[in-house]
Amino acid sequence: MPGDRVPGDLPGAAGGYSAPVTTVAPKPIQTRPWPAAQPVKGSAVARMLRTTDAKQIGILYTATSFVFFVIGGAMALLMRAELAQPGLQAVSLEQYNQLFTMHGTIMLLLFATPILFGFANCIVPIQIGAPDVAFPRLNAIAYWLFAFGGTIVLLGFVTPGGAADFGWFAYAPLNNAIHSPGVGGDLWIIGLVLSGLGTILGGVNMITTIVTLRAPGMTMFRMPIFTWNILVTSVLVLMAFPILAAALLALLSDRLLGSHVFDPATNGPLLWQHLFWFFGHPEVYIVALPFFGIVSEILPVFSRKPIFGYKMLVLATLSIGALSMSVWAHHMFATGQVLLPFFAFLSFLIAVPTGIKFFNWIGTMWRGQLTFEAPMLFSIGFLVTFLLGGLSGVLLASPPVDWHVSDTYFVVAHFHYVLFGTIVFAVYAGIYFWFPKMTGRMLDERLGRVHFWLTMVGFHTTFLVQHWLGNQGFPRRYGDYQPADGFTTLNTVSTIGAFVLGVSTLPFLYNVWKSYKTGPLVTVDDPWGHGASLEWATSCPPPLRNFDRMPRIRSERPAFDAKFPHLAVSTAGPPAVESPPTRH
Repeated sequence: MPGDRVPGDLPGAAGGYSAPVTTVAPKPIQTRPWPAAQPVKGSAVARMLRTTDAKQIGILYTATSFVFFVIGGAMALLMRAELAQPGLQAVSLEQYNQLFTMHGTIMLLLFATPILFGFANCIVPIQIGAPDVAFPRLNAIAYWLFAFGGTIVLLGFVTPGGAADFGWFAYAPLNNAIHSPGVGGDLWIIGLVLSGLGTILGGVNMITTIVTLRAPGMTMFRMPIFTWNILVTSVLVLMAFPILAAALLALLSDRLLGSHVFDPATNGPLLWQHLFWFFGHPEVYIVALPFFGIVSEILPVFSRKPIFGYKMLVLATLSIGALSMSVWAHHMFATGQVLLPFFAFLSFLIAVPTGIKFFNWIGTMWRGQLTFEAPMLFSIGFLVTFLLGGLSGVLLASPPVDWHVSDTYFVVAHFHYVLFGTIVFAVYAGIYFWFPKMTGRMLDERLGRVHFWLTMVGFHTTFLVQHWLGNQGFPRRYGDYQPADGFTTLNTVSTIGAFVLGVSTLPFLYNVWKSYKTGPLVTVDDPWGHGASLEWATSCPPPLRNFDRMPRIRSERPAFDAKFPHLAVSTAGPPAVESPPTRH
């Protein structure tokens, strides 16, 4: 009622009541701590189709590779769901054959291989002080060949006979038109030839860029380790992928024209194995060396120390590249048709330069001021997982052990420890490390930690028990088994781990989406504070031609030298003259 006293009113001078008044300055409503990403005017699709900017092509490579990674991971979960219990639950045996064929093909050739060019395009030109890659249009063609070829491989699923079902290694005579009829196998071959051509062109581009476009002062032994590893990887690509293309085209000729290149009557199956594994083992290092390089860039930054044994790391990389071309036949021990002592010795020998890298990485962290941000966590996860995979690889280099576990799940476990441990852990580390450089925004650190622990627990739960399954005799590539075989418990554990591993990608994908839209803005050149190589001496993201001003390069750590000039040490002669600012 009017005149009633309202609680909180104060007596006025005339005996009435008046409410207290507090003056508050108006403030804008803060909906989020950082501004949202502003969309660029024009059609994003048209911009993507016509871009020749290496940084944008690198992002396209990375995003497309992750699409294939998710597809291949979904296939893996289907297979694990099938193997969780005896009997056929989810798919038929024919569908299972298609799944493991396409899963292996996608993960190795449509995810692991192209994503290295994603990192290379984004980072290598900046690390060597180049404005762009040597052949920008060739770079764009290489990406579209990969995307088009990968799509053709997947289109096998919509053909009447389904996708290729002869294994990702396509052993003869299972790969011919009699044993594996249908268009799916032909699409698999054509798609991989096109995708492989894109990989070859990408390798040509990277070699030319690194050899010819280094900035003044950037000598070979001042290049970052990541750039060195991309150079060696690109040389391996030029030696290995033409062999795969030739073998695939010969196989297509067998299937469509009735030629007899891989005819069993003329030892064709062994010829196919020699050609495929002559490509296949260098391919393992093609998809390993770049990720060794990523870890070699991350560990010094979060250890607050220079890389330990820079030149020895380079020598180890060169040694691995050379030896990788000479060990292909350890995949063929069970054939009895290869020189066992020779290939066993070389397979043991290639572990030596890899062990040297481990000493360098541990030496870098030793007595360093370690911090454990997401890139460092995934790098340590890489070290642990790859070490275990490498140790089981030493076992498989011994012919007697290899005969015992050949074509069992021991080999599957080793393969995933080496490749998933190398590629996926290091890919995640590299994305958390360089995401601010490419986008100008930071990823969420808490989500990164959740992502790391889910990945670590899910991976080791899935694949550690597979060593024991293989030693007990559980064969790979089988879609079913009997309850009396005694494989049920370990298979169930492995399947649970696989689904945890699948779930682990969700916080990562959400983190990338959220951070790209509204993540904390990076206002400095080096958000980590101790970056050493040239990419940390330009803005986040870099300008169109990567640099507005080039710092002088007098060691393998030019960005560190620019930030801490009192600690800079020239490795050769007087300091270089600082380049004048460039205008575009």
